[in-house]
Amino acid sequence: MNPTRRTVLAAATAAALAPVPVLGPVPALAAGRARAAATPPYASYWYPDSLPAGSPGPGITWRSLKTWRAADDPDLAFNAASVPLAPRFTPTPANPTARAGQARVQALVSFGPTSANPSQGAADADYYALTHWAYLDELVFWGGSAGEGLILAPNAPVVDAAHRHGVPVLGNVFLPPTAYGGQLRWTRDLVQQDAAGHFPLAGRLVAVAAAYGFDGWFVNAETGGGNTALGTAMLGFVKELRTLAAARGQRVTWYDAMTVDGTVAWQGALDSQNQAFFQAADDMFVDFRWSAATLAASGTKAEQLGRSRYALWTGVDVESNGRDTPVDWDAIVPTGKPHVASVGFYRPEWTRNHLPADRRSPADFHAADDRFWTGRSLDPARPDATDPWRAPAVSVADRSTVSSVPFASVFNAGHGLRWYEAGAVTSDAPWNHLGLQDRLPSRRWTVRTAGERPAVSFDFDDAWHGGSSVLVAGALDRPAVLDLYATRLTVTRDAVAELTYKAEAGEADVELAVATGEPAAPGAAPPYRYLPVHPGGRACRTNSVNGWRAVEVPLTGVAGTVHALGVRLTGRGSPVRWRLGALAVRDPAGPPAAPAAPSGFRVTAADGGDLRLAWNAAPGAVRHYAVHRVLPDGTRRFLGGTCQRAFFVAGQRPGPGESAARFELRSVGELYNASTAVTVTHTW
Repeated sequence: MNPTRRTVLAAATAAALAPVPVLGPVPALAAGRARAAATPPYASYWYPDSLPAGSPGPGITWRSLKTWRAADDPDLAFNAASVPLAPRFTPTPANPTARAGQARVQALVSFGPTSANPSQGAADADYYALTHWAYLDELVFWGGSAGEGLILAPNAPVVDAAHRHGVPVLGNVFLPPTAYGGQLRWTRDLVQQDAAGHFPLAGRLVAVAAAYGFDGWFVNAETGGGNTALGTAMLGFVKELRTLAAARGQRVTWYDAMTVDGTVAWQGALDSQNQAFFQAADDMFVDFRWSAATLAASGTKAEQLGRSRYALWTGVDVESNGRDTPVDWDAIVPTGKPHVASVGFYRPEWTRNHLPADRRSPADFHAADDRFWTGRSLDPARPDATDPWRAPAVSVADRSTVSSVPFASVFNAGHGLRWYEAGAVTSDAPWNHLGLQDRLPSRRWTVRTAGERPAVSFDFDDAWHGGSSVLVAGALDRPAVLDLYATRLTVTRDAVAELTYKAEAGEADVELAVATGEPAAPGAAPPYRYLPVHPGGRACRTNSVNGWRAVEVPLTGVAGTVHALGVRLTGRGSPVRWRLGALAVRDPAGPPAAPAAPSGFRVTAADGGDLRLAWNAAPGAVRHYAVHRVLPDGTRRFLGGTCQRAFFVAGQRPGPGESAARFELRSVGELYNASTAVTVTHTW
C-alpha cells in the first residue's frame, strides 16, 4: 500500500518498527568508566522548615520547603506535569439516579510511599492505575510521615493523567497527630510570619504548585497541643494561601481537624469550631465522625454562609474494607431527593491493596476497581438497586473531555505486562506510567443487547499500542452495542473514524456506532446510526499489521456534532473473542502531518548503565515522547515514554562488541503518529 494512504494508527508505528522481535536479556555489563552520578528522580516532599533530630533513614532525603527554589531543584524537569487541565462537559446521565450539579466526588489516594516514589513510573505493572476519572472532581495526592516529610507534591504521571480527564490534583500538607510522630513545632513552622505579617510558606506552596503544574493544596493539621494563638495564625495562613492560590488558578481544601482555638477535635460536621476554616478555604473534608443529622445540619449551614453544600466532602473511609464498608448512603446521596453533600473517599486504592500481593494482576485490579466505581451490575446504565454498595456511577453523572478533533485512544490504562507498538512487543518488561494513559471510556461497561450480555474488560495479554486493549467475549446471540465515549466532536462531511481491532475467536460483523444527538432521557441509548466496518471494502480503507486490522470508516452524512461513539457487534453463531485496540476520529480525511521532532537530545548524567536524558520540547502539539534503544542488530527496544522533557533509564548494558549505546527519541502526536527520530549515543 502507498504510505500516504495508510490508515493513521498503522502508519504511526508500523513503518518504523516492523519487524521488531521480542527481546531477550541483554548481555552482562562490561566494565565501564564512571561518569557523573545519574540518580533516579522521585516525587518531592518537604518539612515546612526545621528538620527532625538525627539522620534520615535509608533512601530518605530531608528537605525544608522554606529553602526550596525552582531554579535549584535538580528533579524539577522530571516532576513538572505538562498536560493542562482539560475542560469537560456532562452528557445526559447514564441512568435516572445519576445526577449532575449535585454531589461531587473527591478521592484521597496514596499512589506510593512518601519517599522513593518514582517520578515517572516504574518497571512494575502492579500499580493503582486509577481510570474512573469521569466521576471524580478532585484528587488529593495523599501521604506524608513524621520520619520522611510532611508536604507532598504529586508526581507528574498522576497529574498528567488526571488533567487529561479534567480532574484537578492537590498536593498534601500533613501535620500528623503526636501519636504518629507529629511535633507542634512543624505546625508553627508552617504558619510563621514575616515582619510585614505575611506567611512566607503560603507563597512557597503556591510557587511549588505552579512550578510542578498541579492545582493546589489539601491542608490537614492534626497535631494536637495548640492554643488560640496558633489557631488564629493557622486561619490567617489558610486565608493568605487561598488568596495567593486563587491568583494562580489553584485551590485549597481544608481537613476537619484543627479548630479555631488551635486544638485538634474532629467535628464530623460544619459548625462553629471549624466554620472559619471552611470559609477561608475553597471546600472542606468532613471527618468520618459525621451522622445523618450532623451532615444535614452542615449542608444547611453551608448554604446559610452563602456557600454550596456540595463544597463539603463527606468522609468515607474505605482503606480497610472497600466496598464492604457500611455507609449511610441516604444521608449523603439519597435516591429520592436532592443530595445532601459531596463524597470524600479516603484511600480507594483498596481495590488494589486488598488483592493478594503475590499474585494480583492488572486484570484483577481493574475488575475490583470497576466493581467499586460502577457497582455490582458492572453497567452504569443498568445499576443494581439491591447492591448495598452505592457506587459513584449510581448517584453521580459522569463527565467527558472528548470535545475536539483529532481524537484517538489506544485504550492504554497506564500500566501493562509488556509494551506494544503496531501490535508487536517492543519491550517485554512490565511497566506503569499513568502519564501515558489514554482518555478512557467513562461508562464501563455499558452494553446494550436483547440477548446474552458479553463480558467486557481491559485486557493485558495483547494490545495494539501501549499495554492494554478492550476485550469483548461472549456468545453474541443478539447484536450488542458497546458504548465507548460521550463526545462533543465537531466534524465535517469529510471526517473519518478508524477502528483497529482483532478477532481472536468466532466471527462478528462490526459497525461503528455514531450519535449526533443526546439520548432522549437519562439511561436511554444514544440515537446511534450504524456505519458498517468493511475490511477491504471500497468505502473503508484497510491495513493489516501483526494480526490487527485498522479500518478507516468515512463519517458519511455525519457532519455536525458527534455526541457519542460506540461499536455494534453481531455474532455469526459461535462464541466471540474480539479486541478493540484503537479508535480515532480525524477531520479532514487523509494522513495528518507528523508532529515536529524534539531537539537537543542529550545525556545529562550517567553512572554505568543508569542515565538521565533531557531534550528541548518539540514545537506544536505533542501527546508524549517515546524513548527507544537501538540494539547492535538494529532492532529497537522501547525504554519508556513521558510527557516531560527529561527521562531516567536504568540498568542499560552493552551488547557484544558494542562500544556505545544509541538512543532514539520521538514526539508522539494525538493520533499516535510519530515524528522523525533524534538520537544520542552513550559511550560505555
